[in-house]
Amino acid sequence: MAKFRKKPIVIEAVCWDGTEPVRGELNRWVSGNVLCWSSDDAPCLKTLEGTMRAEIGDWIIKGVKGEFYPCKPDIFAATYEPVNESTQADYHAGIGR
Repeated sequence: MAKFRKKPIVIEAVCWDGTEPVRGELNRWVSGNVLCWSSDDAPCLKTLEGTMRAEIGDWIIKGVKGEFYPCKPDIFAATYEPVNESTQADYHAGIGR
């Protein structure tokens, strides 16, 4: 067995908080037929693994190949950190939690 480290990459992400502004942002950001909405207004993303539903508090990530998928907040916090100071301030202030 060998050990590997994840390459440092920069991703774009938005936290689904159930609000209309974030819904609008998702509709603008996720193009094509990748995004749909459930009957209770949760975003659903069509991924290679099938359709994945985002719950409030989940982060929606744009991957390195332009793919979109939801990520649970604890996994997001363990895997990613803000890139610049303004993002870092918003992140630590709880915006988009």
